[in-house]
Amino acid sequence: MPAPSAPADSRAPDAALLPIPAFTDNYIWAVLRDGQAAVVDPGEAGPVLRLLQERDVALRAILLTHYHGDHVGGVMELRQATGATVYGPAHEELPHCDVRLVEGDGVALPELALDLRVLDVPGHTAGHIAYFGHMADAPVLFCGDTLFMAGCGRLFEGTAAQMSESLAKLAALSPNTQVCCAHEYTLANLKWALEVEPGNSDLHQVAQRARQLRENDLPTLPSSIGQELRINPFLRTRQPEIAQAAAARAGQPLSGPVEVFAALRRWKNEFK
Repeated sequence: MPAPSAPADSRAPDAALLPIPAFTDNYIWAVLRDGQAAVVDPGEAGPVLRLLQERDVALRAILLTHYHGDHVGGVMELRQATGATVYGPAHEELPHCDVRLVEGDGVALPELALDLRVLDVPGHTAGHIAYFGHMADAPVLFCGDTLFMAGCGRLFEGTAAQMSESLAKLAALSPNTQVCCAHEYTLANLKWALEVEPGNSDLHQVAQRARQLRENDLPTLPSSIGQELRINPFLRTRQPEIAQAAAARAGQPLSGPVEVFAALRRWKNEFK
């Protein structure tokens, strides 16, 4: 009698993390697993609907970080087309939101092997939130417009102190956390960061790799918390060389990391 065959492996495949290009430099992040999907900050519906059709997957959840149109513009069309549940910040005006979230709340999507908790990260907007957790066993952060590779969001509604505190929360996450930023601003940010800290060898290496990726029309993201701690001036305000560069640019002494951050943010705003 032949030996019985081994049972088929019924485990669902690992989740996939994809940046969907939108507009000119946005990314809508998608998590796909076992025929289902979630997306983060869909500023337009078309790219998401095309992905759903091409991959033959059903949209289960829409996660929003803040209210700006390039992050929420596709919500109503996607909800009407798919019935997906919409999660978003409790204190911002959104086109639609089924589940309002504040720091400490969780979003569990077991069908996607996605388990997230919410962080309040005001600064870019007053009610901005981020989602940190695990996709399968890998730590992941969906940070909207709070943190970029080698940069951070502009202060449209918050203060330098608020954004500094928000960035400190993110900087304290595990170094291997994948950082899923919402914009492909990397080359411009790295050009500025090299002005701030020209002697940083990590910055030069990352810039070379980023240029190669963009020359091949590939995303530079996700980054990682560990990498950002090595290259991002906004996370390095306590480093003497960063503080000295910011003070020289400001033309005056700076007392502490918040003043250094504020000077860096003004520098980046003016940088061409």
